[in-house]
Amino acid sequence: MKKSVAIIGGGPAALLCAIFLDPNKFDVTIYEKNKSVARKFLVAGKGGFNMSHAEDMQDFVKRYTPKGFLDSALLNFTNSDLRDYFLSIGIPTFIGSSNRIYPEKGIKPIEVLQAILKVLDSKNVNIQFQEKWIGWSTTDALQFESGLEVKSDFTVFCMGGATWKKTGSDGAWLSLFANKRIITKPFEVSNCAFGIDWSEFFVQKCEGKPLKNISISCGSKTQKGEAVITRFGLEGNAIYGLSPEIRKQLQVNGIAEVFVDLKPSLSGGLVLNRLKNSTAKNTSEKLKTALKLSSAQLELLKNNSSKEVFIDLRLLAKNIKKLKLTIYSMAPLEEGISCVGGIALGEVTDTFELSKIPDHYCIGEMLDWDAPTGGYLLQACFSMGVSVARKLNLKN
Repeated sequence: MKKSVAIIGGGPAALLCAIFLDPNKFDVTIYEKNKSVARKFLVAGKGGFNMSHAEDMQDFVKRYTPKGFLDSALLNFTNSDLRDYFLSIGIPTFIGSSNRIYPEKGIKPIEVLQAILKVLDSKNVNIQFQEKWIGWSTTDALQFESGLEVKSDFTVFCMGGATWKKTGSDGAWLSLFANKRIITKPFEVSNCAFGIDWSEFFVQKCEGKPLKNISISCGSKTQKGEAVITRFGLEGNAIYGLSPEIRKQLQVNGIAEVFVDLKPSLSGGLVLNRLKNSTAKNTSEKLKTALKLSSAQLELLKNNSSKEVFIDLRLLAKNIKKLKLTIYSMAPLEEGISCVGGIALGEVTDTFELSKIPDHYCIGEMLDWDAPTGGYLLQACFSMGVSVARKLNLKN
C-alpha cells in the first residue's frame, strides 16, 4: 500500500521533491496557499532565469554559510545533474559569460514551470491551491485555514523565507514551529543593499553608476564582481556575497568595514609602477590612462582618500588596492533578495528531518543558511528537494 506525502508550499524545493518521489511508493499532494505554484520562481526569472552556477562543485559548496551543512545534498544533485535533468524534460540550458546557468535563449521561466508541471501531472502529483497551513491539530493532523485536516505518513515543509512577500513568502509560519518547541531564529536580510554615508556631492555625481571588475573584502572573505553606487550605499554581486561577514560585524560593532580593490587584476607593485611611469600631467589623468579607472571608480577613490594620500603615489596605490568603506546598515528585510533565519539548523538532521517531529522535513529557505546570488540559492533548494525525495524512496 502506498504511503502519503504532504508537501507544504509550492516553490522550487517542493516541486523537485515531488518530482523525485517514487510514484509507485507514494501518493503525493502539494498544498499551496496561493492560486498558483512557484510565484517567487517566476518573479526571480524576470531579469534572466539564473538556475544555477557552473562553478566546480568542490568550490561551489564553499559558497554557503555555514560551511558543510549543504555539502551532501549539493554533491548528490550537482549543477551538472540539474542541467541533465532539465534537458531530459525538454529544457536545455547554457552557461553564460559569468559562468551562470540559464535556460537556452528563448525559453521563458513560465515554460520551465510548465515543463515541471507536466512531469508532476504524469506522476499523478495532486496540487491543492489556496490551502494555507496554520499548524497542527490536537491529534497532530495538519490543519489548514479552509478547515481541511490532513494526516500524512510524511510531511515536507517548503514554505520559503520572509522576502518577496508579494509572492506569498512572508515567514508567518515561524511561530507555528516555535509553538512546537522547535528553535527558530528571527529573519534577517541578506543579499541586499548596504548603507554607506556618502556625501551629497558624491551621490549627485555617481548615483546609479557601476563599479565593474572590482573585488570587495570583509574579514577573510573576498568577492569579485560588480557593484552599483546608490543613494543608500552599495549593492551588487561583489558585495552580496559578503552578507554573512558584514551582518556579523554590524551585530557586534554597529558598523562594518569592507575594503575595495579597484584593480584586482594587478598587484600593488604593478599599480604603483604604472602610476610612476605615466606621463600624464595630473593624478586624475594618470589614473584614467595608466590604470583605466572608470569615472565612478575615480570619484569613489577621491571621495574616500585625503588630499595627502591623493598626491602621494605610494599611498594612493595602496588605496587603489585596499580602499576602506564603512557600512552602517543593511536594507530592510522586504528589500532583500534572500534572508537568513527560520528553523535553526540544530533542529534538523543531516537529511533535513526535524529531530523533535519524526517524518517531518524542512527544506529550502525555511532553514537558517545563507548563499550569494548567481544561482547558488536556487541550486540549493533544488538539491534539498531531491535529497529528501531520495531519502524517502530508500526508506520505504
